[in-house]
Amino acid sequence: MSNKSNLVVRYSANDRINHWLVAIAFILLALSGLALFHPAFFFLSNLFGGGPWTRILHPFIGVVMFVSFLGLIVKFWENNHITQADREWQKHFGEIMANKAANLPEIGKYNIGQKYLFWSLVVSIPLLVLSGFIIWRPYFAPFFSIPIIRLAALIHSVAAFIAIVAIIVHVYAAIWTKGTIRAMTRGTVTAAWAKHHHPGWYKEISKENKL
Repeated sequence: MSNKSNLVVRYSANDRINHWLVAIAFILLALSGLALFHPAFFFLSNLFGGGPWTRILHPFIGVVMFVSFLGLIVKFWENNHITQADREWQKHFGEIMANKAANLPEIGKYNIGQKYLFWSLVVSIPLLVLSGFIIWRPYFAPFFSIPIIRLAALIHSVAAFIAIVAIIVHVYAAIWTKGTIRAMTRGTVTAAWAKHHHPGWYKEISKENKL
């Protein structure tokens, strides 16, 4: 924590590198996946060198993202348990959006919306990986029956839709909440931002740093 600049550290350099690695891999997967999903999006395969290269690269990028995402799970698991305070805070979501809420439970490092995002990805990304291995030709698909491959393709599509929607909401919320983006670009937020959006977390780190 920096007294001079009135900033507090929210993410370490390793956290940010891991986050952006997952983010870049996710964008590449979404674009290549859409190119393979429907002819209307096939033009996106030009970004990857054409259809054959898109099909080759997509699963390998998926493996990179999954391994990177495991790092985020381990790092942020503890802070994403949903508490009674989160449920109470959620009841006032309309007031919070209107910036009219007062006397609410103190939110920790993440609010319940961020925790929903975390858990939706914890469920959808492993489903994407598992179903992706089943439909991955020529390496793994020959070991499974046609009905299993069809079911895996359906699960892969549904899980991808959930993950893409979750990430779109995540990006929108990060832009909408002023001062949030710098947490993942510079690793810090202002003390005022921390007090306003995550007062429980701010109190916790203030005690740790004896402020």
